[in-house]
Amino acid sequence: MALILQSHAAGPPYWIQQCTASVRDWAARQGHEYRCIDDGLFDFLPADVRARTRLQPVIASDLARLLWLRQELARGAQCVVWLDADSLIFAPQDFELRESSYALGREVWIQAQGRRWRCYRKVHNAFLMFRPGNPLLAFYIHSAERILREYGAGPMAPQLIGPKLLSALHSLGGGPVQESAVVLSPPVIQDLLNGGGPALDLYKAKSTGAAACANLCASSLQRGELGEVQMLALINALQAQPQALA
Repeated sequence: MALILQSHAAGPPYWIQQCTASVRDWAARQGHEYRCIDDGLFDFLPADVRARTRLQPVIASDLARLLWLRQELARGAQCVVWLDADSLIFAPQDFELRESSYALGREVWIQAQGRRWRCYRKVHNAFLMFRPGNPLLAFYIHSAERILREYGAGPMAPQLIGPKLLSALHSLGGGPVQESAVVLSPPVIQDLLNGGGPALDLYKAKSTGAAACANLCASSLQRGELGEVQMLALINALQAQPQALA
């Protein structure tokens, strides 16, 4: 049995509620324990780091989730899993946790470059899984805290200690990846809603394994690339046709 952890601010948009409900229902189906907290997540941060990241909650969350995961392992959990609140488990029957000591999510990011499409294949922290004795979590926390404390004044790149740091570590040593836990970029989402397109075609060509859980990239709404109506349509489409990403 695993302990599934999530966090979001009070009163999330309806499409986020749909996403967290999918994770909660999957956890119940699998016999996992499920916990979700609000901005109390940031209470896990050391005081100096919390002050340093006060205006950048994404970065604060990237570290706070790690500290929460570490705490639950120390309390005796045999497997802890983090899923971002904008992650949708759309094929729950196919979403099985790896037996490895840890696993990261898979990112196949598709974006336009001039008239062409480009793929960036990395890992992400919207899905994280750790078991006792894993070799990564302690070093990841140490590296993230050191970066935040040594970084100069001024704003930091939002993905600094999330996908950027994880992908750098992964590129050096590799490691287990939960290939079924993916991230969808806005062009791929648009193609899914349109019934197909070049971004989706490239995504499929560069992906490994069958996706069952997708991070829907809530930041794309903040940037105005997608809207809530589109997110709800995407959720309905993926749940109705789980093989759309295959």
